[in-house]
Amino acid sequence: MKVTHTPTLLRYKSILALIIPVVLAVVVFVFSYFPAFIEKYYSSKVYILISELQRIVTSVVSFSLGDICYAVLIVYIIFYVVKFVMLVIKRQFSLQIVGKSLFKGIKFLLWVYIVFNLSWGLNYARLGIAYQLQLSNSTYTSQELQDITCEILDKLNNSRLALGDSNYQYPSNNIIYHQAFEAYQTTKNSFQFLNYKHFSVKPSLLSTMISYAGYSGYYNPFSGEAQLNTDLPKFITPFVSCHEMAHQLGYASESEASFVGFLAATHSNNPLFVYSAYFDMFMSANGELFEQDFYSAYLNLKQLNSFTKRDRKAYRDYVLGKQNNMQPVMSKIYDQYLKANQQKSGIKSYNEVIGWLIAYKKKYGTF
Repeated sequence: MKVTHTPTLLRYKSILALIIPVVLAVVVFVFSYFPAFIEKYYSSKVYILISELQRIVTSVVSFSLGDICYAVLIVYIIFYVVKFVMLVIKRQFSLQIVGKSLFKGIKFLLWVYIVFNLSWGLNYARLGIAYQLQLSNSTYTSQELQDITCEILDKLNNSRLALGDSNYQYPSNNIIYHQAFEAYQTTKNSFQFLNYKHFSVKPSLLSTMISYAGYSGYYNPFSGEAQLNTDLPKFITPFVSCHEMAHQLGYASESEASFVGFLAATHSNNPLFVYSAYFDMFMSANGELFEQDFYSAYLNLKQLNSFTKRDRKAYRDYVLGKQNNMQPVMSKIYDQYLKANQQKSGIKSYNEVIGWLIAYKKKYGTF
């Protein structure tokens, strides 16, 4: 017997299909205003299980499943945009078609919002590293910034000398990724909450594109993979690996991910990782100092040893060589994305890692 559906029943099902994601999206949004609840139940329990399962699944293959999914989505969107344009050109569209397309688009975006937040995004609302280490990431003075920059400078020079002469042979990217995993295994002895399991760090299939967009790596919240830009100078890659792995552990804030990555790299037994972490931290600290005390920052650059000066030049050449008109646009988009996810400073939040470092030193006396 053939079952027929009345227009009223179809409308009812359509409304129900939209109500469900709307209700779930509202519930997720409300939960984001309870950081203690998020920290205790989501970030420390639910997310740990989700992320570990993601990494177990994606670690089966060496290439990035997340990048492939993004590529398929882009092709899918382009296909429907072209299809819609063709309908307009042929004058075959109607308000009914527009309404159905809008309905599907809203429903799709709602489900993306829900899945994104449940799989990772709620970590933006957690208490995070400040709660775990009992730190107060308060404002700091220009003198405190200058003092911490000088300390980083000394550690940077010493860590570069520990690598030996200028003929230091960097390992391959894949080896560096696995060494980053080993760094976290060492770090968890000091910080139990940095217990990284089930390695899933991949070279990005879009390295050339993200280089020109100005990014060194990214985390895919839908697949749980950490994607690394393979075009980076090798001495930067260890710290970036630790940074992206921090995202996998649920540290959504860029400043927190950088600080956690710094802890992992500097607590490792690998001198390259120690150097990479201090290099990145010095670039952030001295860059901020330039805005407050140009002469002191300039003198710091003069005190770098010859090996580190060479690496700084190589890094600057890399950055300048990738500059293009797309970068400001991508930076603006990412800035708005971060602000929409409770990072009020937007893209400037990367430099807030210095605040965590100063707070850590105040509490523990060293870093």
